Amino acid sequence: MKTPAEGKLLRIFIGETDKWQGRPLYEAIVLLAKKEGMAGATALKGFLGFGCKSHLHTAKLLRLSEDLPVIIEIVDSEEKIEKFLPLLDLMIKEGLVTLEKANVLLYRAGQS
Repeated sequence: MKTPAEGKLLRIFIGETDKWQGRPLYEAIVLLAKKEGMAGATALKGFLGFGCKSHLHTAKLLRLSEDLPVIIEIVDSEEKIEKFLPLLDLMIKEGLVTLEKANVLLYRAGQS
């Protein structure tokens, strides 16, 4: 059964080599989201992109060691997302964060 609800989509754009306390930043953010009880978080690695400095990051064969883009998506209620944002402020030194309204269709097995 699916349960529709209104929520927020938090999207975080950072680099693959960004760090937080010695670990990859994308990993630290996803683990923090889990610790904070967020509904879900996913880190996606891009193969081509650029940011505010217009440096092109690509996964082309000869440039595999480049700093590839990573996008972290977190979906939850507006209240929980708003409480999570100050934690991100401490962690992200360079990147982009976007917020969008989301219509959440949650599928759960065994419910009727």
